[in-house]
Amino acid sequence: MTTDLITGVDFVSVPTKDLDASVAFYGETLGLPRSVYMPERNYAEFETGNLTLSLYDSERMGLGYEVNRNPVALHVDDVAAARADLEARGLTFSGDTFDTGVCHMAFFTDPDGNALMLHHRYAPRHGES
Repeated sequence: MTTDLITGVDFVSVPTKDLDASVAFYGETLGLPRSVYMPERNYAEFETGNLTLSLYDSERMGLGYEVNRNPVALHVDDVAAARADLEARGLTFSGDTFDTGVCHMAFFTDPDGNALMLHHRYAPRHGES
């Protein structure tokens, strides 16, 4: 018997050592809408359209701190245009935009060094579903 036990992903946790700097980066630099800001509880949340980025000061929450080196892929309609806009806002990217043959990716980090990327799939996926 098959059931739909898991139906999606509600949020991704993003650790920070400086909540205020992260809130400014995700809200002002990236332009994401903030849905929660509770500095007294050491976290804030930003909406991407289909996934919430939950920023939290992991050390103040007693969890220790480790940078996330696996990028969260942020969907954009046009990687080149979004990259140019963010570079004009002072964001630095790691290397050139990468074309995989099915998508474009441009890599960068947040102020804590957490990996992020701009992503746009321009061709259908191939392989098993």
